[in-house]
Amino acid sequence: MIGILAGMGPKSTGPFVDKVVEQCRQMYGAERDTDFPHMMIYSCPTPFYTDRPICHTDMEKAILQGAKKLESTGVDFIAMPCNTAHLYYASIQKELSVPLLNMVGETIKEIPRGARRTALLATAATAESGIYQQALASAGLRCVDRESWQTCINELLSLIKKGQNNEAAVLWNRLCSELAESVDTVLIACTDLNVVADSNDNSSRGIHFVDSSACLARAVVRKYMNSGEIPV
Repeated sequence: MIGILAGMGPKSTGPFVDKVVEQCRQMYGAERDTDFPHMMIYSCPTPFYTDRPICHTDMEKAILQGAKKLESTGVDFIAMPCNTAHLYYASIQKELSVPLLNMVGETIKEIPRGARRTALLATAATAESGIYQQALASAGLRCVDRESWQTCINELLSLIKKGQNNEAAVLWNRLCSELAESVDTVLIACTDLNVVADSNDNSSRGIHFVDSSACLARAVVRKYMNSGEIPV
């Protein structure tokens, strides 16, 4: 049974589960209801606010409690579709007896080796932590950053959490136009951004988008496939 620790933020849970289901179709041809995996989904609200710094003690405590509760249901491994939560990956994995997939590592694997200039779109906490910048540097990839882009992301997340998706879509398209002038690859490292990223066609912009949520969904299905539990 797959464990999904989601709810960070609440609107990202459904889209991530949809991505896992779609990857089951694509990766091993799931069609009938019985072809799909058992999943235990826990939407775990956490003390994240777009208008104030994160209290890392409270955030880590909330995520760890959620992970332990999910583990107690009998899942075989856990996926945590939240990049900011991976600031505490090592300490959370240490407290669990089941594997916790690493979203950051799975995402870096899918960035094209020919990428020259990569923009990171993430919460301020994730961006400031340096977890993606360090991973990109280790892979020999260059990360391009601008303060105005982060300001735009902060505003986008605020609009999405308020349910103002039309306004968010306009801002997203403006940001993507700016990115296309400076980078060839965009790393979407915030699951809340799927609200606008998934509903807008970015294929004509001349930049390659790498969605951390989709990368983790593929990792979930690969892990499931390797378990040998796929119905025949």
